[in-house]
Amino acid sequence: MCEAGTSQSVGSRHTVHSIPPHAYFVGSAIFHYLGPAFAVLLFAHVSVLGVAWLRIASAAAVFAVWKRPWRIFRELSAKDRGSVVALGLVLAGMNVCFYFAISQLSLGTVGSIEFLGPIAVAAYGSRTLRNIVALLLASGGVFVLTKLQLGGRSVGYLFAFANCALFILYVVLGHELAKRGASAGVDRLAIAMLVALIAVTPFSISEAAKTLFQPKLLLAGIGVGICSSVIPYVCDQFAMARLSKPTFAVLLSLLPATACLIGIIVLRQLPSLHELAGIGCVIIGVALRRTGDDLEPGKRSVSAAERMRKVALLSTN
Repeated sequence: MCEAGTSQSVGSRHTVHSIPPHAYFVGSAIFHYLGPAFAVLLFAHVSVLGVAWLRIASAAAVFAVWKRPWRIFRELSAKDRGSVVALGLVLAGMNVCFYFAISQLSLGTVGSIEFLGPIAVAAYGSRTLRNIVALLLASGGVFVLTKLQLGGRSVGYLFAFANCALFILYVVLGHELAKRGASAGVDRLAIAMLVALIAVTPFSISEAAKTLFQPKLLLAGIGVGICSSVIPYVCDQFAMARLSKPTFAVLLSLLPATACLIGIIVLRQLPSLHELAGIGCVIIGVALRRTGDDLEPGKRSVSAAERMRKVALLSTN
């Protein structure tokens, strides 16, 4: 029995590693915005906080059955426990902010604003002409998208920029988990999702309660959770574990375009010419950005992850 279980485990690991890491990234890119697009359709029947709770709760339930995260948590060091709890809090805040943003703004706009933070971090960590140009392009693109509107949908932009800040922390903490291998990263992700559920429940359970007696809405919410928080986050771990940070950074440039495309197909959110120009500037900026990991070994003084941590700490002070 033990040998059979071991052989199955080895076989599953072989299957996972036989799939190219770029394929995992493509899967993540599609579902990263496909799930939220379905969530927007659900907003007509359930409040934003209710949909956010359904997303996190359904993902946490899947991970609980799959990984039994409470057992894994007991085996972690104090440092690792702190990391997964931090990631859980970030996931809770990021999901809520993202949903409030897309309830008022187009998916393509929110998806583009999301990447301004990582580009700024890259420019801060490695002050090269290339990164400065990337930051100017991305900032210009976001300026065109928002047109510095202080009224009307200003609350939507506030949540979009808050989601941008939290996305930086998600990338930093996600890479930290992936350093221990994709499987270990997914194990820790399962714990983080339970932490996110605990964090968001006091503020949103009442909003989601009515769906518990409406099977269609409940199933739709579960579908949103699987598409939004299970498939893309698991794919992220498998991609981060096998792709270098520079390669992963270049691939991230696909995400604003993916958000725009899914917004067009699923939500019929046709962008205007100035919105297309803004999204295009952000895509070019993301593709141009360069982290310290791109530099020659002799020129690396501080790791990219460490620089990002410092920026995150500065932004909280």
